[in-house]
Amino acid sequence: MAEFRGKVVLDDEVREFCQELEKCNDSALRMIYEYFIDDLTYIVESTDEEIMRELSLRKILNIEYYADLLKQLGASVFSQLLIQDILDLGREAMIGFWESLYVLQADRPHPNLLAVLDEITRTGQTLMNQILLDQNGHSLTAKLLEIQKQHKQHLFEKTQKLMEHRAPGSNQDPKHFSISDHYLDLVLISSQHFRCRSQHEIIDTGGKHEYYLKKAQGSLERISPRRLFRWCHRSGCVPRRVMISGVPGVGKTTLMQKFVHDWVTGKLYQRFAFVFFFKFRELNKLNKVSLETMILQQYPYLESQLENILQNPENLLFIFDGLDESNHQMDFTSSQNCTNIQWPDNVIVIVVSLLRQSLLKGCSVLMTSRPTKLSLIDTDLFQRVSEIMGFFPKERQTYFENFFGNKELSEKAFHYVRENDTLYTFCYIPSYCWIICTVLSMCFKAQNTNNDRMLLLPKTVTQLFVSFFTNILANHSQDTQRARELLTSLGWMAEYGMMNHVLEFDRKYLGSFNVDTSSKLLSSFMVESDQPPDLTVSFLHLIIQEFLSALVHFIDYSPEKLKKSLQDSRSFEDGRAEIFLRFLCGLSDSSTRSLLKPYLGELSQQASMDVISWLSKCISLEDEPMEEYDEENESLNIKKRLSIFANFFESRNKAVMRNSLGSKVNLDFSKVHLTPVDCTVLAFVLDSCKDVQSLNLDSCFIQSEGLERLAPVLYPIQDLRLSNNDLKDSDVQLLYQIITHSQFGIQKLSLKNNSLTEKSCTLLACAISSIESSSKQVLQELDLSRNNLAGKHFCDLMTVLSSEMCRVTHLLLQQVKLTDEYAPLLVSLSINNNLTHLNLSLNYFTDASAGYIRDLILNSASLKEIRLDVNEFSKETEDNLKGLEARKPGLQVITQ
Repeated sequence: MAEFRGKVVLDDEVREFCQELEKCNDSALRMIYEYFIDDLTYIVESTDEEIMRELSLRKILNIEYYADLLKQLGASVFSQLLIQDILDLGREAMIGFWESLYVLQADRPHPNLLAVLDEITRTGQTLMNQILLDQNGHSLTAKLLEIQKQHKQHLFEKTQKLMEHRAPGSNQDPKHFSISDHYLDLVLISSQHFRCRSQHEIIDTGGKHEYYLKKAQGSLERISPRRLFRWCHRSGCVPRRVMISGVPGVGKTTLMQKFVHDWVTGKLYQRFAFVFFFKFRELNKLNKVSLETMILQQYPYLESQLENILQNPENLLFIFDGLDESNHQMDFTSSQNCTNIQWPDNVIVIVVSLLRQSLLKGCSVLMTSRPTKLSLIDTDLFQRVSEIMGFFPKERQTYFENFFGNKELSEKAFHYVRENDTLYTFCYIPSYCWIICTVLSMCFKAQNTNNDRMLLLPKTVTQLFVSFFTNILANHSQDTQRARELLTSLGWMAEYGMMNHVLEFDRKYLGSFNVDTSSKLLSSFMVESDQPPDLTVSFLHLIIQEFLSALVHFIDYSPEKLKKSLQDSRSFEDGRAEIFLRFLCGLSDSSTRSLLKPYLGELSQQASMDVISWLSKCISLEDEPMEEYDEENESLNIKKRLSIFANFFESRNKAVMRNSLGSKVNLDFSKVHLTPVDCTVLAFVLDSCKDVQSLNLDSCFIQSEGLERLAPVLYPIQDLRLSNNDLKDSDVQLLYQIITHSQFGIQKLSLKNNSLTEKSCTLLACAISSIESSSKQVLQELDLSRNNLAGKHFCDLMTVLSSEMCRVTHLLLQQVKLTDEYAPLLVSLSINNNLTHLNLSLNYFTDASAGYIRDLILNSASLKEIRLDVNEFSKETEDNLKGLEARKPGLQVITQ
């Protein structure tokens, strides 16, 4: 990323930076260090070896001791320990640490590192004032202090508890936990990737987790809550307008609750004398209103001092949660502004006016929204835009431990989910974690009591929710007909809401869809708002709404409604109906659907047939050639095809998958990032068809985890491309399993531009050797270019490729670091009577190798082309080698 390029660090700059730190007394130096402690911990975690080297050069730590600790503890724990050790060592260690960081920015320009150094150097003398203000707050009059105390007490009572919904079948009240004890950190990053989104936002973001974890660790700016309103490296200012994006259920509201709680308890941003927290779903009930009235409706006890409170806007923070839940279109570029706190106006105009600073100039605004909403509006008004990535693996595991409260059970559940790519990917969402843990806990309980009803552990997303619903129905309903009636009315209301972006339903909606509000079963799917008398209800989670939207088509089948839903769903550019479609396809599987039969009776077989027919047609439509090639559109089409494949995966219908694709299938996913889940889906497709002629996975970033998912089904493919996927020596074991498979049929194999070294050569040689006695025409083209193969084990590979039994006709060894010492090995390639094309370009051969290459050319009976361009031959040698063409008609020697 351009803004994170390293800079040349001059000695004078380092000296000047350290001199400024030397001016700080011990107390101030410690305060600055602790102020940045979240960033420093993440920086060390991301640059552990580099920072240890710099600290060792300055004799601040023993590198051997800390290197051992890093191996024992892992980067996350190690970073926390190192940061604390530096703090304990005192003044000189802290200054040396800061100096190390300043020097490190040249070679390791981590975005958090640049942001911290930028804040220190740009804010200068005001930094200490800001630190003290955030700790101690503003000086207020006695009356304002008293009302602030009352305000904080009110917000403390509102934010101190986290609620966990009761499990299906449980008669217990929802559990409440202290937010201080049970809150798990959610990962926030500086991001604008919601702008280009083609999938359902939950799927899209879930897939990016592995990418962020493995590839982009060095280019992600982590934003802790305490950094949201501090110097922003990207925008070059202290932001007053901040947007936090996040998919449904990822924890936006919980993060806001924790943010307010930390302000109330003095842990965060005491620079704000008053914080006002609003939810858009509640603001929807207001028509024209003034800012004063809007505040007093929420906080009536502020009335006596509200005028005084609003006189100092720079001391105020307004939080607006859930922009996506607003009933009104937000236009941040609108010229319509409100300038008076007492003038009534539309709520949206009030909010935009606060953002545009025409109202209460100098105030700060924090807003949250789903990504799909932000992709449709102009967000340039915000000076910082961050995205909640939810749980990373460590937090996921901790959630399971907290949920089960039993180490053996939590490990069993987490291991099961970790082995299931589809479920594991969705675990980045806290509310989804709750659903998965709830279902697994009931499955384990049923197994322990020999209850056949729940012996089936879910493998797909649909099976997970079928299990979830089965338990609800088993524990709440003995009347099949009443259950069908309730889920029918709920289902049609859910689908209407999904299609029209309605998340809350008032009495009007409940009445028009004939929802029986007296049913005890209703509370298992929906929750009431806590704002009487205007009763509204919403589904426990958006994904439950999407599941009911799909299920209703099997309970109350209507060919016209199903056809319209399928057509409408494919037309949504924001991908909002993708999970709904997956549920439809998953429910088309009779074995999955059968779990619901005891509680809902027969579900429509015709609906299943309609869905499968529609799915088959989708494949045909995606196969239609484009009138004009466009790389961006081609990438979008590939992602759409992956989405269709994922629907087939949910349906578990291999026969229809095979019939839909037909024979002699060619699949090209090049340059499209494939997540481990995508690889699992693709493995299902390959296993279904068994007649895939070519598969192009160049530049798909599949890495080890993706290759592990695909390896069992790659052996029969005739043309397999795995270039530029960062495959390593450890992955050659998987390649060995593919090549040595009894039904191995690959004729063309490209491993170009990976991270293979000479350590790979021996195992590759063994694999190739094992198929030389085969009667099949396999492995005729092998591309190993742009790997670092030079080394003592390279000869093992050359021995096999030089065998009379070797069938390789095209051998590409371009840019593999070969020098003159390897030239004698080349002569033996003339023994391979099948070798027709050899590429040795972009290596380090000099004139000293010319004789060996000459012998190879003259002794080979089959060679038709040899590429030697971009080596280190003299012009005379190149001409001599080129001249050999005259002695061997039909041979082409390419030297430049």
